[in-house]
Amino acid sequence: MKVLLAEDDKNLGRLLSMLLKKQNIDVTWAEDGEAAYQQVYNDGYDVLVLDWMMPKLSGVDLAKRLRDEEYEGKILLLTAKDTISDKVMGLNMGADDYLVKPFDMAELVARLNALCRRHGTYASSQLSFGEYILDSSTYSLIYRGMRVELRPREFKILELLVVNKGQIIPRNVLLDRVWGLENDVTENNLDVHIRLLRKKITGLSGEEIIKTVRGVGYYVE
Repeated sequence: MKVLLAEDDKNLGRLLSMLLKKQNIDVTWAEDGEAAYQQVYNDGYDVLVLDWMMPKLSGVDLAKRLRDEEYEGKILLLTAKDTISDKVMGLNMGADDYLVKPFDMAELVARLNALCRRHGTYASSQLSFGEYILDSSTYSLIYRGMRVELRPREFKILELLVVNKGQIIPRNVLLDRVWGLENDVTENNLDVHIRLLRKKITGLSGEEIIKTVRGVGYYVE
């Protein structure tokens, strides 16, 4: 099991990391919410363990940001807040589970195991095309052993184009499949994501694999 632990209390973070590793759990420890956010897509974490109250970005705000990006991994919130309204808020903001401090280590491990057993946890899945590999377990694109991380919507765009390679995917279809019913999305959102995606791909391989049919849509050869 791979866990990303976000905890700003140095003593608690160090202790939890040590105890989890003794349970043969692979732990990466981040000391604030922003540092945790930068780490989320670097590996195929099974569970994110987020402290509610952290500097720079709270655990609950980080959970909401990730869910807004359509992150599908499991999230467990740690907090001293123990009212029903607090729990409801945490779950509504994107957490899958909630553990109130102070807690017993055995309960934390049991909850982590339970989350990993639930349907929808990260599972390694790779889609190959040419010399490229799309890895959904890490939201990354691999080329000749080199890897670049993609944001969830960048990944979805490229995945749709690759699955339908050789076929032009209209702009409105991409907007619908990637952004769904979001009211504030515009075609400019798609243009920005395509531009950033192309930059990452050319930086990785030097190739321009996403082609434009002006006024219609995009395709991968």
